[in-house]
Amino acid sequence: MRLHKNLCFAVIDGLNEIFNEGEYADKVVQKLLKRDKRWGSRDRGFIAETVYEIVRYKRLYAKIADVKEPFDRDNLWRIFAVWATLKGIKLPDWKYFTATPTRKIKGRFDELSKIRKYRESIPDWIDELGSSELGDDLWTKEIAVQNQQADVILRVNTLKVSKSDLQKKLQSENIETETIKNYPSALKLKERANVFRTEAFKNGWFEVQDASSQLVAEFLNVKAGMKVVDACAGAGGKTLHLASLMENKGQIIAMDIYESKLKKLKIRARRNGVHNVDMKVLDSTKAIKKLYGKADRVLIDAPCSGLGVLRRNPDAKWKLEPGFLDAIKKVQSEVLRKYSRMVKSGGQMVYATCSILPSENEKQVENFLSSESGKEFIFVESKNIFAHESGFDGFYMALLKKK
Repeated sequence: MRLHKNLCFAVIDGLNEIFNEGEYADKVVQKLLKRDKRWGSRDRGFIAETVYEIVRYKRLYAKIADVKEPFDRDNLWRIFAVWATLKGIKLPDWKYFTATPTRKIKGRFDELSKIRKYRESIPDWIDELGSSELGDDLWTKEIAVQNQQADVILRVNTLKVSKSDLQKKLQSENIETETIKNYPSALKLKERANVFRTEAFKNGWFEVQDASSQLVAEFLNVKAGMKVVDACAGAGGKTLHLASLMENKGQIIAMDIYESKLKKLKIRARRNGVHNVDMKVLDSTKAIKKLYGKADRVLIDAPCSGLGVLRRNPDAKWKLEPGFLDAIKKVQSEVLRKYSRMVKSGGQMVYATCSILPSENEKQVENFLSSESGKEFIFVESKNIFAHESGFDGFYMALLKKK
């Protein structure tokens, strides 16, 4: 591979924004890809994949390069040189790469790769937390997979199209997909592609949604005609799936504290042909109180650490702090207590997170069931999904039934 200066400059600029200015990697990459209209798909692919790879392995590469945060531009070039050397890319004769110790880089890599926190490039406290909650063996397997690039998974919008017809349509647009066993609505891309430019996407025939995430709506056992509450709807990936499973019949109430996210859901619902969703901004407790004892089903896709989806958000491990984890567990407990009151007698509720930590998952459910609010509920079943076993995102879901 030959390095091109304008592409490398884009990578360095992006890393500067992510590491030094606290910007989110996905937003930075989106912005970088619009910088030069002359760039082809290979150029854009190089920028996106290189930025994400260096973000994933920031700690390891910085340790090898012997640089510390905050990184100035010279430091970032040294980190880039480590990445390129380990990829077997010949460094051009640019001033940024003068006296790069190629042999030393490979030696340091071999040495540091024996230590998990460096090999998987994670902060000490996350490594200790994962090991203490999951055990050394399970944590070692899981965190290794969380550093691999995630597949692009689509969820077929069955309100508009069948899985086979969507496959044919995408094939006509030069995008090859394959089905995934035991995931009825999922298609996996054989090669990465910008699916958002396709006619099929513009027609609302699919959404991009990881296979593990697709299991959550199915776990809620919804039926056409039900009254269903998606209590932490966000931009509505699971809301739209629920609408599809309910055949657009009944009522889904999508709630979130952020109006901006519900506005995105509104646009997505229109494109998907979904018309049984009402949106409520949770700016007070009134909306929740009005629904006490009235919902057939409630989905609580709770805010969490996101440690099950680091493959998609590699910069999250550098933004997470122990204090946030403590705070989010209190939020999870409060959300369970408040939102469970919307379930009617005989109704069902799913508590789900994209975390793999028992303290955010099983422990929260156990604490809820032993509390005053949870005494009316019985535990039905739960699923722990680990990326190293499934090949998809790490998730947890628990189904509870109101007596």
